[in-house]
Amino acid sequence: MNEKKYLDKDILDLPEGYKDTRGIIQPLCDLNMKSASLIVSQPNSWRANHYHKTDWHFIYVLRGQFEYFFRKTNSKEEIKKKIVKRGELLFTGPLIDHAMIYTEETEIIVLSKNPRDQKTYEEDTVRIDFMNDENRF
Repeated sequence: MNEKKYLDKDILDLPEGYKDTRGIIQPLCDLNMKSASLIVSQPNSWRANHYHKTDWHFIYVLRGQFEYFFRKTNSKEEIKKKIVKRGELLFTGPLIDHAMIYTEETEIIVLSKNPRDQKTYEEDTVRIDFMNDENRF
């Protein structure tokens, strides 16, 4: 599969799952990836406030919800906001400024193109002063 089909998207329709008498298998990401992480966030905590040079990630919400703020990096476009809830799949491509505030305790699975070792992550991540409590809408 090619990541380009996701580049102009945010919340995605889940691919059709496989169901039989044993239960369901729900595909989340069929792209080549190098990291799968479980992240638990506390209410009223901010995460991200950065963009990635080359990395992309899918975020699947297991429990809770968050507000997701985003726009293309170095653009003058208006910041967009989505509420991402349990059972939804979010895609963030490279060169997308993004930040999240968790409105309740939330568990997410993050599937990423790049490895999540600290060196690789820091080399690809550019921290920005993007969103905070003062400019939240």
